[in-house]
Amino acid sequence: AFGLPCGLRKWLFSGNQADIQVPAQPGSLVQLFSIGVVMPQTSSLASRATLAVALMIGFYVLGLVIAASLLFVPYAMWAYLGRVNLQIAIFCIITAGVILLALIPRIDRFLAPGPKLEPSQHPRLFQEITRIANDVQQQMPAEVYLVPEVNAWVMQRGGVMGFGSRRVMGLGLPLLQLLSTSQFRAVLAHEFGHYHGGDTQLGPWIYKTRAAIVRAVNNLAEQSSMVQKPFLWYGNLFMRLTQAISRQQEFTADALAATKIGAKPLADGLRLVHGAGGAFDVYWHNEVAPVLNAGYRAPLVTGFARFVEAPMIVELIEKSLDEELKEGQSDPYDTHPPLRERLEAVAALPAYANGQQLSTDPPAITLFDNLPQLETELFANLLEGQNVPQSLQLVSWEDTGARVFLPLWEELRNEHRAALQGITPQSLPEWAGKLAELGQKMRVEGKAWLTDEEAAELAASVLSCALAVVLHRRGAAIQALPGEAVRLQIGTATIEPFNVIRQLAAGELTAAAWQQQCEATGISTTELG
Repeated sequence: AFGLPCGLRKWLFSGNQADIQVPAQPGSLVQLFSIGVVMPQTSSLASRATLAVALMIGFYVLGLVIAASLLFVPYAMWAYLGRVNLQIAIFCIITAGVILLALIPRIDRFLAPGPKLEPSQHPRLFQEITRIANDVQQQMPAEVYLVPEVNAWVMQRGGVMGFGSRRVMGLGLPLLQLLSTSQFRAVLAHEFGHYHGGDTQLGPWIYKTRAAIVRAVNNLAEQSSMVQKPFLWYGNLFMRLTQAISRQQEFTADALAATKIGAKPLADGLRLVHGAGGAFDVYWHNEVAPVLNAGYRAPLVTGFARFVEAPMIVELIEKSLDEELKEGQSDPYDTHPPLRERLEAVAALPAYANGQQLSTDPPAITLFDNLPQLETELFANLLEGQNVPQSLQLVSWEDTGARVFLPLWEELRNEHRAALQGITPQSLPEWAGKLAELGQKMRVEGKAWLTDEEAAELAASVLSCALAVVLHRRGAAIQALPGEAVRLQIGTATIEPFNVIRQLAAGELTAAAWQQQCEATGISTTELG
C-alpha cells in the first residue's frame, strides 16, 4: 500500500523492499485441500486447551501409525511371503525414519529479539507494566525486550513443548512513538489478556506441533508424495482450526483490554497500529537502510515520527486504513480478525474504564529514560553479525542528504557518464519523452538483463541523480527528510530533482516553466555528465 516517489532512494532499494507476492504452490499446506471447518466459539481456556491437545495428539498418532505401517511392510513380506523386496524395504524404512525424526520435539532455544529492558533503567515504563499486570491479576513477564516493530507481543519461550518455559514480552520502539499513554495501557492489557486466557500456555503446543507438521511435509517432499498427502491434509486441518483459535483469542484479549482501560483507547490504538504498521517497513528500507549502509545511523524514533507526519505518508496511511475498514475480510489462515470486526466487537463497551478520561495523556515514548542510549543498544542488537559498519556515526536527518544520499547520486551518475554526454538540464523536456532510448544506452553499458521498462526507469533515476549533483555543485542545499520528496534549494528557488522527469513526461511541468527554473538557478547549459 505504500510507495514513495522519492527518486533514487526508492529505485536503489526496490530490490530489497518490493512487494513480492508468492502464490500458493500446488501441494502446499494452504492450497492442496480446502476443508470447510466452522470454528466453535471456544471462549474458555479448558475448551481451547482440549482442542489444542486433541489436535496435537491426533497428529502424533497419525505420524506413528503411518511410520508403523511402513515398518510393517518389510516384516509382512518376510513373514508371509518368505522373501523381501530390497528396494521396497529400504524405501519403507527410510520414509518411516524421516517421519519419526520429524515427530521428535525440539528444545526451544530463545534468542533475544532486542535489548533487554531493566526496571532500574526504565522505572516509569515498568510501573505501567506492573500496574496492568496487577489489574488483570497476572504475573509479570520474566523478561521484557525492545524490538524494532510497530507491535507488542507476549509468549512462553524456552523448555520443551512449553515445559520449563518462561514469560517473555516484546515492546516495539516505533509502537510507543505512535501511541499515547492510555493507548499503550490498552495494548499492554490486551497482551496480558493472552496470559490471562492461557493463550501463551497453548502457544508452545500449537507451535511445536505446527513445526513438526512442516518438517514432515518438507522431508517427505523428496521421499514420497503419496506418503506426504496425509500430512498435508492434516496440516490444512490443523492450521484452520488453530488459526481460528488464535482469532478468538484476539477477541477475548480485546474485550479484557476494553474493560480494564476503555474501548476508545483500545480502538484508537488499533487504528494507529494497523495504519502505520506497514509504513514502518517502508521507512526502514527507504530511509534507515541507506543511512546504515553508508556507515551512519540517524535517530530512529524522531525519524519515524517525521515520516508518518509527512503529508504524502499521511494520505497513504489514511487511504490504506479506509480500505481495510471497508474491504478487510477474514481468511481461514489469518491469526488475527479483520480490524473492522475487532472494532465492532468492542464498540458497545464503555469508552473509558470507570467512565473517566485521563486529564493528560502524554506520548508513550516518554515512559523511556535515555532514549538515545536505548536506540544505540537496539541498533547494536539488530546489526550484530550483519555486513554493516560496526561503528555507526550518528547523523541528523537534516544532514543525510549531503552525507548519505549525495555520494549515492554521484556514484550512479558517474557509472553512466558516457550515456549522459551532451545532455543538459534545459534539454530534459526532450529526454523525458525518450527515456527508453536513453535506457537502451545504459543497458548496453553493462545492464543487459534489464527489461525495457526497467531500463527506462533507470534512465529517469540517472537523469534525476545527475540533476541533483549539478544543483548541489551550484550551491544548492539538500533536504532529504523522511517521507518527503528530495528538495534542493538555491536562494528562493526550490527544485525536486526526482520529480522533474516524471512531471515533464506527464505534462505537469511545461518546458517553458522548467526553462525558467534552469535560468533562475544557473544550470541551463551545464552538462549532466
